[in-house]
Order: sequence, then structure tokens, then C-alpha cells
Amino acid sequence: MTAEHPPHAPEKITRGTSAFRAIALCMTLAGLATFALMNCVQPLMPLFTQAFSISPAQASLSLSVNIGVLALLMPFASLVSERVGRKPVLVTSLISSGVICIASASADSWNTFLIYRALQGAAFSGVPAIAMAYIAEEIAASDSGYAAGVYVSGAALGGMAGRVIAGFVADAWGWRASLVFIGVVGALSALLFTWLLPRSRHFIAQRSNLPEVLGHYRHHLGQRPLQRAYISGFCMMGILVMVYNFLGFRLTAAPFNLSQTVTGSLFLTYLAGIYASTRAGRLADRFGTRPVTLGSLGLCAAGALLMVVPQVVFIVVGLVLFTVGYFATHAVASGSVARHAKVGKSQASTLYFASFYLGGAVLGWAGGFAWAHFAWWGVTALLGVAIAVTYGFGLATAPKGA
Repeated sequence: MTAEHPPHAPEKITRGTSAFRAIALCMTLAGLATFALMNCVQPLMPLFTQAFSISPAQASLSLSVNIGVLALLMPFASLVSERVGRKPVLVTSLISSGVICIASASADSWNTFLIYRALQGAAFSGVPAIAMAYIAEEIAASDSGYAAGVYVSGAALGGMAGRVIAGFVADAWGWRASLVFIGVVGALSALLFTWLLPRSRHFIAQRSNLPEVLGHYRHHLGQRPLQRAYISGFCMMGILVMVYNFLGFRLTAAPFNLSQTVTGSLFLTYLAGIYASTRAGRLADRFGTRPVTLGSLGLCAAGALLMVVPQVVFIVVGLVLFTVGYFATHAVASGSVARHAKVGKSQASTLYFASFYLGGAVLGWAGGFAWAHFAWWGVTALLGVAIAVTYGFGLATAPKGA
């Protein structure tokens, strides 16, 4: 890649300044808006089956199509941002995704709704990797980790809030009102983001050298430590989507017969996951990734087994353990990408997020078939396979101190 460097670059932004506080707030808004808009359909899936006369597997496509398109277009969005700037792409992505969510509430057929969700996924592709690139360029290295953590926390809060609010609004006014409400919140968050985010001071427009970029991708795919991270990301996002997609179907049906509001409130377990992600990173720095990931996968497996018990208290405890294990594993895997990528760090990060979301799309869709044929036992079996693959192809090949 070629670039022209400015003769006198300003100092990078440090923690404690008004600019840093503005960026921290904006990253929270970006994560919150993106993941609220992305995941708000999960508690609504049982309602989609009734409104459009579709199966649970078809209803799961409302999320799988969305994040599948996101995964496929993320590398392209990253390249565009290197030409036109980080903020313009982030702003366009956030505003358009909110507007599309509002428009999707008018869909009169399932295929039309899926088209809206695919378009929204295309809009989302301009957020995750580019937000991290903006932080790396504008924030001092000593504070960039904290700023990135703020974005991740915003993403987790958004994923939780979108699901909880969607279930509550749907119970009162229906799924269309729920999508409009979440879309309006997302669009307003995007407008506030646009107004508050400081302009880029360190961005340097780059002309992408396609052979060099492709070379970086090939290099990363051939590195064993990065392969482990990509496999882990694929499997872990997949099992998270499976659990939260089909647990709603299970709990709103007999013998539980819970309301959308109560079912949506189970996503408050994300709060435990937010804590776990930061704690896991510190433990990995101290003891290595292998023991922390092993323990995290153990929590996922224990949680999956507890959720088999047909009593709400066991399901809730199991969901907490599973969510903590997921977030801890994800935090360790994503952190290892930056540590092991020696060149083309942007491409390494993009590959991780692409595999991460692609896993959610593929396994989330596959979980629909497991649910249709074997109910919750089928979903649990698929969870076990994904956890075993994460261990077998990831941890089992990792050096003891890795």
C-alpha cells in the first residue's frame, strides 16, 4: 500500500482529555447501535414463524443472512475506508442500518424481510473492523486497549439491550413496532455519533495494493496460531447464536409458556459476559491462553448440559455459565490475533471477524435443522460438536505456554 504522510502529525489523543471522552462515548454508541440492530430479531423469531407461516429454521435466517453478508463484505468495507476515511464509512454504516431496520417493519413477505436484513448486514460491514482501525490511528498506544474495550462493552450492551427491549415492545405492540423502536434508537445513536466523533487527524489515505493484501490474507491463513483463533471464533459465535436463537422457541412453548418479555430478559446474562471478557484477558496474560481457554470451554460445556434440565432455574444458571464461557473464549481468541500477526494486522483482524460472523451465520442456520428434528437435544448435540472442534483443532495443537 502506498500513502503520503503529513509533515507534522498532531499528537495522538490520550485518556483524560475531552477528545478521548468523546471518542469513548462514540465507540459505546457505535457498538450499542450496531449490535442492538443486529440481534433484536432473536427474541422475535417465534413471532416470525406465526406471522409468515415459516419454520424455526427459516426464522433463524433473519440473523444468519444478516451476519453472513456482514462477514463477506467486511474486507471490502475495510478497503473502502482506507481510501475515503474511517469516519465517513462509520457514519454511513450506522445511519443506513437504522433506517433499514425501520423500513424492514413494513415487509409483507418473508423473502422481502430477508432482503432488508441482507441490506442491513451490508451496512453493518462498515463498523467492527473500521472502529478498531479508527481507535488504533487516533488514540495513543497506551490508551488504545481501553478504548477498544469500551467499544466491545458497548457491543455487548447493545446485543443485550436490543434483545431485551425487542421482547418487551413486541409483547406490548407486536414485532413490527419492536423493529421500528429499535431502528429509531439506532438512528438517533448514529446521529449523536456523527455529531460527537472527532474528525480523523492521523488518517492517511491509502491506495490498496491488491497482491500485497491478498498475500497478507494467504500468510495469515497459513499460520497455526491464527488458524486456532479463526476456528475458535467461527465455532464460538456459532454456538452463541444457536443458544439464543432457539432458547426463545423452547421457553415460549409448553411446558414453560413464558412471555416475550420474560424470555427477552434472559439476555441480561450478557452482563456476566461483559465482566468475563475483561477478566479472561488479564488471566490469559498471567497464565497463558491455553488454560484460560480450556476453563472457558469447560464452562460452555457445563452450561449446555445444565440447560437440558427442563426447569427454568437450571436453564438460567446454565445460560449464565455458557455466556461467561463464550465471552471469555472470544476475548482470548480475538486478543491472540493482534499478538500473533506480525504483518498485515488489519487483514488478520478482518479475517478473525469474518470467520467469527460467518460461524454465527452457518451454525445458527444449522441449529434450526437440529431444533426441527430433535428439539433442544439436537441443539445441545450440535453445541457439543462445536465445543469439541474448538478444543480439538485449537487447543490440542497449541503449545503448552501459548
